[in-house]
Amino acid sequence: MKIKLLGTRGSIPTPGKDTVKYGGNTTCIDITINSGEKIIIDAGSGMRLLSKEILSEKINHINLFLTHSHWDHIQGFPFFIPIYIPNFSIKIFAASPTYERLLDILKGQMKSIYYPVPFKKIGANIEFEKIRKSGILIDGVKISSILTNHPLETHAFKFEENGKTLAFMSDNELDHQDIATVPYEEHLNFIKDSDILIHDAQYEKREMNKHKSWGHSSWEQTVAFAKEGKVKTLYLTHYDPTRSDKQVDRIVKKSNKLAGRGLKVKGAREGKEFDL
Repeated sequence: MKIKLLGTRGSIPTPGKDTVKYGGNTTCIDITINSGEKIIIDAGSGMRLLSKEILSEKINHINLFLTHSHWDHIQGFPFFIPIYIPNFSIKIFAASPTYERLLDILKGQMKSIYYPVPFKKIGANIEFEKIRKSGILIDGVKISSILTNHPLETHAFKFEENGKTLAFMSDNELDHQDIATVPYEEHLNFIKDSDILIHDAQYEKREMNKHKSWGHSSWEQTVAFAKEGKVKTLYLTHYDPTRSDKQVDRIVKKSNKLAGRGLKVKGAREGKEFDL
């Protein structure tokens, strides 16, 4: 499994000199499984960056998994060039209730008052598939999901291939009971022993009082969670729009100190590629 981070920012794209290192594009992850099949998580503004690779390598199909429909997780879809190409196909996966809303979600943001090209002008073949509680298989990769704690119903995804596990859990407030849809212990079991966990770390602990029930975690909570779950490598992601590269550097340094032995903590960086 090959993984490339295309968007690591939360809430809104943040281009500029202070976000060059970790990136300003919103959530999108490109996964290539061993069969060569492509799996994309979320369609934030980082999805636009995938267009060139898809076109140059003449890839004619991808699988897109949507965690939820907040703007920073879908806003790149209309700018993903392959959706306008007739011989391209895309299968979009989501769990309920996002699944039942998929067509309205994608058509809605392409209405003429928001975007000049309507959804009906898309040339690609688009299919929708529901992720059930039992999970699904794509070319031998087991994919399962779990609800996160977020104001809008959101799902985390776990990918298991050849004994290796990648868990992606963005937009999740780990310990706030007002929006808790899943007990902490269930989230812990979901990510337990993962080789890689990519998890929301939008805030710092000192900022959480101002942002309770917003559906995001502090880096301190995320590190403790990964450590308790015996994760091997943690990637912090979904950085707050106000967070500069220097601030993220400091957070990553403090995170590793808090993690101690047994857990490596890294800051998710736009363009970063790694194998699992």
